[in-house]
Amino acid sequence: MFYRENGQFKTTYRADQQIFPIAQDRWAVLLLIAAAFIVVPMLSSGYMFRAILIPFLIMSLAALGVNILVGYCGQISLGSGAFMAVGAYAAFNFFVRVPGMPLLLALILGGLCASAFGILFGLPSLRVKGLYLAVATLAAQFFSDWMFLRIKWFTNDAPSGSVSVAGLQVFGIPIESPTSKYLFCLTILVVLALLAKNLVRSAVGREWMAIRDMDVAAAVIGIRPMYAKLSAFAVSSFIIGVAGALWGFVYLSAWEPAAFSVDLSFKLLFMVIIGGMGSIMGSFFGAAFIVILPIFLNQFLPFLGRAVGVPISTVVTSHAELIVFGSLIVWFLIVEPHGLAKLWSIGKQKLRLWPFPH
Repeated sequence: MFYRENGQFKTTYRADQQIFPIAQDRWAVLLLIAAAFIVVPMLSSGYMFRAILIPFLIMSLAALGVNILVGYCGQISLGSGAFMAVGAYAAFNFFVRVPGMPLLLALILGGLCASAFGILFGLPSLRVKGLYLAVATLAAQFFSDWMFLRIKWFTNDAPSGSVSVAGLQVFGIPIESPTSKYLFCLTILVVLALLAKNLVRSAVGREWMAIRDMDVAAAVIGIRPMYAKLSAFAVSSFIIGVAGALWGFVYLSAWEPAAFSVDLSFKLLFMVIIGGMGSIMGSFFGAAFIVILPIFLNQFLPFLGRAVGVPISTVVTSHAELIVFGSLIVWFLIVEPHGLAKLWSIGKQKLRLWPFPH
């Protein structure tokens, strides 16, 4: 009874085109954002920030970028880790080589460099698609690994290939404590998620979805495949590059090329598939599943072993964590291949009709 739009009349086009047309959705999102900014910093510990919340925010941002390319435009990519690496190393070079470079400007420039890199490796999408495109984007991953490992200029001539940043601040406010890092990442995530939501609802977003559904028919009705595909690579790579810069600057503080390996690319793709392709909300669901579940299993399995009287070593825990994690992914894809966002949509639809039978 409480989730119905009865009486909520739309009298203008502006009201009809709102992101959240139902008032209950608008209030729920506003309350959720307010809680994330106000309540969570007051109740969370340093461990919660470092181990769960900050990685979740950054991975949500990266999954959002991947979802724009894979979910909305239908271009399979396995080079997300490379785009994150380009964003991180580009932002690092701008930050350390340009005196007085602001942190926000370094992140934006890093995202723009990742965008250019994404357009370059998105050119094969004009000729190939599907598995062949996935292999082509995978080449970006191997190329970035070689580039940042062998060309010492990118790592400021560090012999080990490891780089680090310190003294982060925004508008004179230091970004050093876990709380300040969390709020900084949360602000960037909210801004970029809002921009992405509006973008996929625009004419550009409709072109992406037309290319995803049937590129030949889209070309027949006047949509330029080259513009649509490369713009999707550009926007997606920019968001992923900013996420990579945040991953290096805020979460790791010191990193090497192995921090952006191909494993990260597969993990981001799993986030999109599990969360729901073609859904902004699905990016958050997938990131929460991938980030929080391994931590939960790592804590729960030893507790279960002590409860049944069978001690479980760290090695057994790590292997069991991988087995359970992989089995859950396979099971979930069989039960609900459209992702957690589809379950969320079904639940909302049932609430709109409750208590009447559907």
